[in-house]
Amino acid sequence: MSLFIDQKSVNQFLTSINGIEITLKREDLLHPTVSGNKFRKLKYNLRQAQAKGYHTLLTFGGPFSNHLAATAAAAKIEGLKSIGIVRGEEARKLNPTLQFCKDQGMTLHSISRLDYRLKSQVQLIDQLQHQFGNFYLIPEGGSNALAVKGCKEILTEDDSHFDLIACSVGTGGTLAGLIDSALPHQKVVGFSALRNQTLETEIKKWTANQNWSLNHDYTFGGYAKVSIPLIEFINTFNKNFKTPLDPVYTGKLLFGIFDLIKNRQWHSDKKILIIHTGGLQGIEGMNQKLTQKKWPKIIV
Repeated sequence: MSLFIDQKSVNQFLTSINGIEITLKREDLLHPTVSGNKFRKLKYNLRQAQAKGYHTLLTFGGPFSNHLAATAAAAKIEGLKSIGIVRGEEARKLNPTLQFCKDQGMTLHSISRLDYRLKSQVQLIDQLQHQFGNFYLIPEGGSNALAVKGCKEILTEDDSHFDLIACSVGTGGTLAGLIDSALPHQKVVGFSALRNQTLETEIKKWTANQNWSLNHDYTFGGYAKVSIPLIEFINTFNKNFKTPLDPVYTGKLLFGIFDLIKNRQWHSDKKILIIHTGGLQGIEGMNQKLTQKKWPKIIV
C-alpha cells in the first residue's frame, strides 16, 4: 500500500482567549516520519515521479531541513532512491537530521552556500544530472504546483465553520494551497518564519486569490533563529496542551497568535484554525545548539 493514502488530520481544540476560540489541526500526526505539510507536498510529486518511471528523487535543503528528512523517508517507503543537496560545506558533519536522512538511504552531497544559491538554475541542475544521472527534481522546501495541489487537501468540509486559517510560512507552497481551498467567508493569514520580504511575490505565483495576508513580526530574527522566551513558550504550550511545537515554524506561529490575542490586537475572526505543519524532527538538532549556548532545551 502506498504511503500517500488519503488521510484526515485531527482538529484539537486548545482554548478560548478574549472570546476567540483557538483550534489546532494536527497535521504532524499524519505519519511518524513524513508528517505535516511535507506529507502533503510530497504526495503528488512522488506519484508523478513514479508515473513517469523515475527511480531517484533529488532535492535541496539546509542541514536541519524537514523537507530533506521527509523526502528521504518517503523515498525509502516508496522504494525510490533519494539524493539531498545540502546547503553549506559545514553540513558534511552529520547532525541528527542528516544522520536520519543517511539512515533512510539518502545520498547526501554538500555544496557551498554560493553554489547553493544557483539551486534553481539550469547550469547547476545539468551538472547534477551529469554527476548523479537521471532524477526527478523536487525544489527546496518541496514547493511547486503539485505541492500546492497536495496542500489544498489540508482543509476539509469539517473546517467550514472557522473564520480564519493560520499557518507558518517558509517557501509559501503550503499557504498557497490553503488560500485556494479556503471558503469565500474565510481569511488566511501566514506567519513568516524567516526574514524574506519577497514571500508575497512567491505566493502569488501559486494563487490568484486575494483572501490572505502575511505577518512578518514573529520571525525572531530570521530562519531557525530562536530566543529564550520562544523556548519557554513552546515548553509551556506542551505542558498545557500535551502538544509539542517545533521552534522553526509552528512554535513561532503559535507564539505570535497568542501574543496578538492576549494584547487585544486581534479584533475579529472569532474561530481560528491553526495548522500544525510538523517539523518536530528538528528539535533534537536545535537542542544541541541550545545546550552549546547554555539555554533551556525544548522538552519533547
